[in-house]
Amino acid sequence: MAIKVTMPRLSDTMTEGTVATWLKKVGDKVSEGDILAEIETDKATMEFESFNEGTLLHIGIQAGETAPVDSLLAIIGKEGEDISALLAGGDAPAAEAPKADAPAAEAKTETAAPAKAAELPKGVIVVTMPRLSDTMTEGTVATWLKKVGDTVAEGDILAEIETDKATMEFESFNAGTLLYIGIQEGSTAPVDSLLAIIGPAGTDISGVADNFTAGGAATATAPAAEETKAAPAAAQATEAVAETSNGGRILASPLAKKIASDKGIQLSQVKGSGENGRIVKSDIENFTPSAQAQTAASAPAAKQEASAPAAPKVFVPAGEVYTEEIKNSQMRKIIAKRLSESLFTAPHYNLVIEVSMDEAMQARAAINSVPDTKVSFNDMVIKACALALKKHPKINSTWKEDAIIINHHVNIGVAVAVEDGLVVPVLKFTDAMSLSQIGGSVRDLAGRAKNKKLGPQEMEGSTFTVSNLGMFGITEFNSIINQPNSAILSVGAIVEKPVVKNGQIVVGNTMMLSLACDHRTIDGATGAQFLQTLKQYIESPVTMLA
Repeated sequence: MAIKVTMPRLSDTMTEGTVATWLKKVGDKVSEGDILAEIETDKATMEFESFNEGTLLHIGIQAGETAPVDSLLAIIGKEGEDISALLAGGDAPAAEAPKADAPAAEAKTETAAPAKAAELPKGVIVVTMPRLSDTMTEGTVATWLKKVGDTVAEGDILAEIETDKATMEFESFNAGTLLYIGIQEGSTAPVDSLLAIIGPAGTDISGVADNFTAGGAATATAPAAEETKAAPAAAQATEAVAETSNGGRILASPLAKKIASDKGIQLSQVKGSGENGRIVKSDIENFTPSAQAQTAASAPAAKQEASAPAAPKVFVPAGEVYTEEIKNSQMRKIIAKRLSESLFTAPHYNLVIEVSMDEAMQARAAINSVPDTKVSFNDMVIKACALALKKHPKINSTWKEDAIIINHHVNIGVAVAVEDGLVVPVLKFTDAMSLSQIGGSVRDLAGRAKNKKLGPQEMEGSTFTVSNLGMFGITEFNSIINQPNSAILSVGAIVEKPVVKNGQIVVGNTMMLSLACDHRTIDGATGAQFLQTLKQYIESPVTMLA
């Protein structure tokens, strides 16, 4: 049955919203968790996520239009379904049809909810575990930044929450006193579990916590249900906004972040013109890149990393059996799950090629002689991959049971080792980026990845992955494919050794590249042709300018 989607209340002061952009159009398939639109509120532009599956049958508020909260935003249902009754205002039949077999129970629920809502003390808000990524089902509270009794202002960071992708700051949408903490540090709980209660100081909230634990969450929090249930996407977008690159918060709308990512612009360089210095779309469009600012932005992160104290060594008694148990983090669990699925479902094979790096080394030295410019060999490999993928789109593909999806856009994921495991931030539209843009973006993403400050949207959408262990002296290795990608390139160290050139033995510099392919989508000859093209670009970097 068709379902009406209304303009959500994405903040406690929101009375109307403006649809900034529709990410789906009428006739598109919608899955639970898909982003339907970006909605501009009185505070920020936020991504609005669908809680239903089906086909987008109707759009009630066009892009650029403003409407009050609860106005008809869209209708989702089965393809070809008659929605004339809903458009005429008869939303009750469609909304209540799934429960038509139990009208008495339904009426009872409707009357019970206000009664329960009345039990919630005035000004008290129940905060639940937010859904901070599209695959998140549970979260772990890494750190509480407020304690019971502390005053909380709107926008204050309550806690750091570890998801399956990153550790993110969780911001309060409400002001008051932190009256109750439902999930202690280090504890894990499902999405929508009782996280905290905020309200006026001295309010008795023991009944609220007991009712929530006993299963009365849906009714006991009725006044806040619209905000809590209708806006996990808003929470996701707002948490992503509160990023830290050099000790300070960078505020930016999701639309501005997306445009900046597409253009390879670091948000730390942009001055925001919005409320509280928030970066908006126009700031990105009018921004002129500064290489000096780019270098300066990465310096504090490098300094912070260098000054981090080494972890104390564990004392091991001599002559005794001694073990240590380390609890698996959410990241470690998801790495184990996804890489196991990849290895056991995708038939892997590896192709290896040796590349001469002499001209690449000369080119890099010439590029880096330009003031305020820094390009690494890894940046050159990423650029070469992006160009080679445009020539061999079958490598840039995704396997599905009924079809192979060829991606004609190039989004390269760069594997970054972090303390708890491995993350893969994504360079969107890499083929359109210059070497210096790639270098600046990789340094920015890698620095924030190691500080656990990446947003989920910065780790999604890759079409190909590059993993480099050359800096550790590893000359050759094979990686596991980062699905849904069909291939991953493993980059080894540059080695100085005797080589044969023009019939003479001379000293040369070479590097080993290993391409792991999914045989379901990439045949051996296709992978080999891709590596030949990649070799040509790397061995003669000037061809990347053609």
